[in-house]
Amino acid sequence: MSISFTMSDSQRKLQSDVRNFAEQVLKPYIEPADNEPDPLKAYALTKEPYIEAYKQGIAMSMLPAQYGGGGLSCLDFTIAAEEICAVDPGFATTVLVNGLGIMPIAWYGTEEQKEKWIGAATSDPTGTYLGGWTASEPPGAGSGTANFDIDSPRPAGVGLTAERKGDVFILNGRKRWPSAAGWDGQGANVQTVICRTDSSVGGTKGLSAIIVERGTPGVSYSFIDTEAQRTHVNAEIVFDNAEVPAANLLPGAAGNGDFVINRNFAWSGPVAAIAAVGIARTAYEMALEFAKNNSAGSLGPIMRFQNVGYVLGDVAAKIEMGRVFALRAADYLDKHDLHAELIGAQSKIQVTEMMVDVVFKCMQIVGVNSLEKSRGFARLLREASVQPIYDGGNMGMQRRRVHGIMADPSFDPRAIMEDEFVPFTKGMESIGTIQ
Repeated sequence: MSISFTMSDSQRKLQSDVRNFAEQVLKPYIEPADNEPDPLKAYALTKEPYIEAYKQGIAMSMLPAQYGGGGLSCLDFTIAAEEICAVDPGFATTVLVNGLGIMPIAWYGTEEQKEKWIGAATSDPTGTYLGGWTASEPPGAGSGTANFDIDSPRPAGVGLTAERKGDVFILNGRKRWPSAAGWDGQGANVQTVICRTDSSVGGTKGLSAIIVERGTPGVSYSFIDTEAQRTHVNAEIVFDNAEVPAANLLPGAAGNGDFVINRNFAWSGPVAAIAAVGIARTAYEMALEFAKNNSAGSLGPIMRFQNVGYVLGDVAAKIEMGRVFALRAADYLDKHDLHAELIGAQSKIQVTEMMVDVVFKCMQIVGVNSLEKSRGFARLLREASVQPIYDGGNMGMQRRRVHGIMADPSFDPRAIMEDEFVPFTKGMESIGTIQ
C-alpha cells in the first residue's frame, strides 16, 4: 500500500474554487489597500471581498459543521489557504483569525456557548462577522506574552487581569497585536481573550480564556501601522474596568489559558507555513517568467545561465518541501483531535524561515529591477518576513514548545515518524525560562 500524495476530486474542486476567488475577486483590492496609509482604512478596503468569501463559505470554513461552519478538515483548510496566500496573506490572516478566535469555543466551551457564538458566526446575514484572537501584550514591565507560561505570579507573564465579582469579571490591562478590531475599529463580534484570573499563581495555572463581545463598555481600540499585511489590521486594546459576564468564561479553559495559546498556535502552524509557501510560490513564478523573457544585456534569456537555473531549481524544490511539511502537519492535526503541539510548531518554524530566503533568492535573480514597486517583489519580501515573527513567534513560544516536549522524559523521538500522538502537558511549559 502506498502513501498517496494525490488530492481527491473534492480537494481539487476546493483548490480551484478558492483560487478563482483569490485571483478574480480578491486580487483587485490588494494594491489599493497596500498603498493606503491609514491601517484601518486599508483593512476596510477588503470588506467587500470578505463578504463574498463569507457567502462562498470560505470565511468560516474551519468551524464545525454541526454549528453551521464549513467543517473543513485541517488538511483541506491548508490546501485552500495556499491559494489565498499566493494572492494576499493579509486577507488570509483575517480568515485564519476567525478560527483562532472561535475554535477555542468549540474546544473548551459548553454546548450553550457553542450554539450561541459559533452559531452566530456562521449565520450572519450581512456576511461581515469577525472573530478575534486576543492574546499578545505589549513589551515592558508588568506584561508581555513571549513568556506567557512562566510559572510565576504577577508581574511575570500575562498582565491582563480578570477579577471575579459576583456574576461578572472585571478586566483591566492592555493587549497589543490582537486581530480583534472589527471593520470599524469598535471590535470584532466576539474575541477570545487570554487573561489572568488568578494573580497568585503562574501562567501554567492562573490563565483563562474569556469571550468578550463587541460593544462591551470599558474596551477601547487603537491601531498599529505595520510594514506588512496592510490588508489586515492589528490593534492595541485597553481594558479599563470592563465588565464581562462570568458566563463568558470558557470552562474548559479555566486555569488552562496556557493550553489555549499552545493549542491555537499549533493548530495554525501549518497555515502559517502554507502562507509562506504561497508567498514564495508567487515570487518564484514571477522570477521564472522574468528569467525566461529578459536578457540583462546578454545574447539570450538569462534562464540559459547555469547560476540562474540552479538557483531557481533550488527555489522550486524548497517550495515543494515546505508545502509537503505544511500538509503533513495538517494531516497530523486531523488524526489527533486537532492537537499538534510539536509538529505544528516545527512546520511553522522551518517552513516560514526557509521561505524568506526563497523570496530573497527570487529577487536576486531579477536583480535591482525587483525593487520596482510595480513588480511586487518588495511587497512579497515584506509579507514573507512576517511569517516567522507572528502567530506565536518562532524565537519565542514556538521553539520553546518544541524544546519543552523534547526535554520531557516521556518523549519518543520516533512518534511523529510513526504518526503517533505526542501529548503536551503543563510540565512541558516554561522549559529554560529564567525565574
